[in-house]
Amino acid sequence: MRPLTDHAPKPLLPAGGKPLIVWHIEKLAQAGFHQLVINHAYLGHQIEAVLGDGSQYGVQIRYSPEAEALETAGGIAHALHLLGGEQGNEPFLVINGDIFCDFDYAQLNREFPPGMLAWLVLVNNPEHNAQGDFALSKDRVAGTGEHMLTFSGIGVYHPRLFIGIVNGSKARLAPLLRAAMATQQVGGEFFAGRWMDIGTPQRLAELDRMLSSET
Repeated sequence: MRPLTDHAPKPLLPAGGKPLIVWHIEKLAQAGFHQLVINHAYLGHQIEAVLGDGSQYGVQIRYSPEAEALETAGGIAHALHLLGGEQGNEPFLVINGDIFCDFDYAQLNREFPPGMLAWLVLVNNPEHNAQGDFALSKDRVAGTGEHMLTFSGIGVYHPRLFIGIVNGSKARLAPLLRAAMATQQVGGEFFAGRWMDIGTPQRLAELDRMLSSET
């Protein structure tokens, strides 16, 4: 995303008149999620300065700063003390900060399937990920299959999924998910609506044009 991210973290890049992360926060609040945790590394102080405690959006935000980016699973493990409820054993929703999606998060504000370690939202494969990531069969997700789909960056996870990660270490999410898939502990659903991975300046500009035309 450079040069756009030379002076601002990706979640604060604007589209349709507001930062990417604000679109998420507003949709989460509408869906009934009011206790939010944001992990950040690069220029993370800017995120805290813009969002504050979240009261302006009707939510409560706590932050999990990382001295260096710990990747997805490492960042989640580092923030586990803020996640999982008072007992630290409840599932929690995670959303990548660099996507845009019309998915209704209220659909995930429900009882977590017993025995599951993860529940993923999968979408059709975009051009930049034509081979897909995982396969969905009924409500089970596998590493391979006949019809491969793309992981949207939206998932619900049980804290047990991250139990083997040393706090403060870097760790990728995909290997954890594939290990859990091998024991049939990853479920999921397909979302056919609007979804974008905002990974390039061109995609951000496309999203900005789309959202601006709708206002």
